[in-house]
This record gives sequence, C-alpha cells and structure tokens, in this order.
Amino acid sequence: MTFLLSLFGLFFMFTGEGAPSFGFYEIVKSLTIPGWVVIVVLLLQSIYLIAVGIERWMTYNKAKQQSRQYAPKVAQALKNSNIDEAINISDKHKDSHLAMVVSSGLKEFAAHQGTAEISGDEMEASKRALQRAIAVKTAELKRGLAGLATVGSTAPFVGLFGTVVGIIGAFNALRANETAGIGAVGGSIAEALVATAFGIAVAVPAVWLFNYFTNKVTSFGIEMENSASELVDYFIRQKTKQLN
Repeated sequence: MTFLLSLFGLFFMFTGEGAPSFGFYEIVKSLTIPGWVVIVVLLLQSIYLIAVGIERWMTYNKAKQQSRQYAPKVAQALKNSNIDEAINISDKHKDSHLAMVVSSGLKEFAAHQGTAEISGDEMEASKRALQRAIAVKTAELKRGLAGLATVGSTAPFVGLFGTVVGIIGAFNALRANETAGIGAVGGSIAEALVATAFGIAVAVPAVWLFNYFTNKVTSFGIEMENSASELVDYFIRQKTKQLN
C-alpha cells in the first residue's frame, strides 16, 4: 500500500499541470534491469510491511481483549481457592498473554498440592515455570518485529542504490553526448530519484510500526511479570493457610 501510494503520488507529480515532459509511462519504460530489481525489492518489502503490520495488530488486539475478559474470571476462581477452575479458565483464553503465564504457574503449583508443605525447591520450580512461560510468550509477541526493523533500515539504501545506478547512467549518457546540456539528462536524474522516494516511503512506516509494536510488547511483558509476581505471592499464602 505504501508503495502504491508513493507510485500514485509520483504519477500525479510527473503528469500534472506544469509537469516535465517525462511522465509515469516514460519513467517505467526507461527503467533498466537494476532499476526494476530495486522496484521489485521495495515492492516485496512493502507487502511484507503491510502483512506483518496487520497480523501483529490483530494479535495484540486479541491478546488485550482476551486478557481483559480473563483477569476478573481467574481472580474470582483464585479467590475461591479453586485452582482447577482457574486452570480451565486459563486454557479457554489461549490468545491471552496473561492466561498462558498464569496457567503455567498454576499447573506447576497444582502438581505439588498433595504435599503437606511447599519446599524451597518446589517454589523455585513454580517460579521457573512462570519465567519460561514469559520468555516463550515474549518471543511469540516479538515475531515479525525484526523483519520490520530490517525493512526500516534497508529500504532507504535499496532506493539509494537505484538512484546511484540511475545517475551513473545519466552521466554516461551526458558523456556520450558532450554537447548536450543538463536538460538532456535532467529527466534521467529525476527518474533515478524516484527509487529513493520509494525507499523512504517504505522505510518510514516500517520504523514507525516497529517502535509502536515494540512498546506494545514491553507493556505486555510488564503485565506478565506483575502477574507472575502476584501468583507467587498467592502460592505462598495458599501454603501458609494449609500449614495453619
């Protein structure tokens, strides 16, 4: 989409009133093999950017909504000391980042419910289960973000490569016709700069989405860490009640 919007913008720029004699069709027709390679690479990066952006937005939105529904339900179950019900509720909210973490801790805690008291090793096992769940879910939430960072950092250079190749071709044409003025190669230079425009148009939203989604993952990570800490406190209170 970013690529297409840029393409349309450049089309109107080159074909509108007062535009130079070269237009959209002339630019496309004059592209060399390196120019087409640059355009195709930027198009693929733009498609990847759109696909990852939509998929990550849907994933984060679903995780946020399910977590809002999940939190009060599991809190009520734990308040009633019903571990099995809390586990069942967690398993029904598979898209919630909180549910995955809490479920792992509850299952580890339930495995030691038959013991008279919780030992230090058993408590550490529960903490490790929570940390493993957080690490797995965080990695899952970060999926695709490295690709966005790559697109944001490389797209301008891909476009710049196309521009450099185009300018080299323009100066070669000028050297072949030494009597020609700048007007003879002005169109070629402007066409070469189109690649840079495409590269910037792809890179800017990629960087923006990367930063936006990274902040989302950080917020989810804080929520999971807080939930894990509260769950450990709950385990300690439950075992204290059993001892008393």
